[in-house]
Amino acid sequence: MRHRWTVLWLLLLIPVLRLSDAAERPNIVFIFTDDHACQSIGAYGSKINKTPNIDRIANEGAVFLNSFCANSICGPSRACVLTGKHSHKNGFYSNGRGPFDGSQFTFPKVLQKSGYQTALIGKWHLNSDPTGFDHWEILPGQGSYYNPQFIGQTGRRQIEGYCTTITTDLALDWLRQRDDKKPFLLMCQHKAPHRTWAPELKHLTRYEDVDIPEPATLFDAWDNRSETLAGNAMSIDKHFYYDYDLKVHLPVPFAAAREQRLKDGEYRRMTPAQKLVWDAAFLPRNQAFLANPPTGKDLVRWKYQRYIKNYLRCIDSVDENVGRVLDYLDENGLTENTIVIYSSDQGFYLGEHGWYDKRWMFEESLKMPFLVRWPGHVKAGTRSEKLIQNIDYASTFLEVAGAEVPPEVQGTSLVPVLENPTTAEWRKSIYYHYYEHGGEHQVPRHEGVRNDRYKLINFYSNDGFDLYDLKEDPAEMVDVSDRAAYSEILATMKEELTKLRKQYDLPPLKK
Repeated sequence: MRHRWTVLWLLLLIPVLRLSDAAERPNIVFIFTDDHACQSIGAYGSKINKTPNIDRIANEGAVFLNSFCANSICGPSRACVLTGKHSHKNGFYSNGRGPFDGSQFTFPKVLQKSGYQTALIGKWHLNSDPTGFDHWEILPGQGSYYNPQFIGQTGRRQIEGYCTTITTDLALDWLRQRDDKKPFLLMCQHKAPHRTWAPELKHLTRYEDVDIPEPATLFDAWDNRSETLAGNAMSIDKHFYYDYDLKVHLPVPFAAAREQRLKDGEYRRMTPAQKLVWDAAFLPRNQAFLANPPTGKDLVRWKYQRYIKNYLRCIDSVDENVGRVLDYLDENGLTENTIVIYSSDQGFYLGEHGWYDKRWMFEESLKMPFLVRWPGHVKAGTRSEKLIQNIDYASTFLEVAGAEVPPEVQGTSLVPVLENPTTAEWRKSIYYHYYEHGGEHQVPRHEGVRNDRYKLINFYSNDGFDLYDLKEDPAEMVDVSDRAAYSEILATMKEELTKLRKQYDLPPLKK
């Protein structure tokens, strides 16, 4: 009889144990890059490169095709991610502002208090020390590609090597020594592929024998839209520096003084051995360029090729190191209970509209990658067109961990969309606001609203409204705000902008 009751007790206990195991809080790995354009990711249909390891996250999970930032600039985007709030609520409007107020709510602090081990490795760029992390080691400011310095809780150190690889090394080192009895949050945040696009030595010759396809709008004249666009200072044609951006570490006789003003600090940080490899790759190319320099549009094309190849080479290192993280999770039995998210602080112009950089509310800058793998919750191969934003990340991480989302958070958890991509209950539009004014790239303050077809940009500091029909004009080449056929659409979008401003409690606009 005693044996019978023991067996029955064990049979009853088994489901309980299984439920307990199933309810175990998942680990969170958040891989965050800087200025990674969606159009250079295979899962987003890239025609210029391949990213097999980043694509692996999408193939084994989901890719979000309409993922947007709230403020397309490095520090503010990070503040939006941490707080789940727009810039006017988290207080970090621009890179020139600071420091970030780390005393306010951030999702790592809540996870830490909930029993998660928390770590941040890599780029921070918030003019402050991180809070809410058991361990952190960050790059000062933008950081450096070669032989970077890192600032940790115990001080500053310089590590010889390439930043993308080093950041991953440090992240994996932390994973190896963590308390494996606790769930963890790892934020692995890369400098790459931010300007000045200094590739890893082993990738210096990749793409050299091919021409990367040019975007159709490389020679955009910025007409048929707001007059403020023509005042930009971020064109490939006129605003690259030969040494700093284009890696021509030789005098350029035909260049204006301005074009040679900035020097490539990465090259000057290299060891003699690193310089030997770099010079072997670039010196012959630069000598050939100077011996027979192109002119006119051909010179613009040369600049584009030099820029885009170095940019993609930086992506190659990112992709390889994403693979290292995924392999570690597989090899250590962590994959099934870990949610992995790959994203970037904003998009980037890869020659579209003749530009590099970000800031403007056009698609290439506004869109940010968001790929997620979460076994048992996200169906492999999912492609979602839901409108999501970086203010949604904080509440998502908290719900994944079973933690409460404070009412001040303005974003919405993505968990319902992750688990049911076809859900009808979701936002119909997103709000954007860029606050820096003028400065290095001469981009004015502007705000806007985007839904699944239309985009309204309010250049309130100087030039009024632009309206774009993204179905008929996906390249955003023609403002239709003054066309009679779009008068009702214009009115509707203005109403939506007013509604979102009220919803997010924005203060009155200041020119």
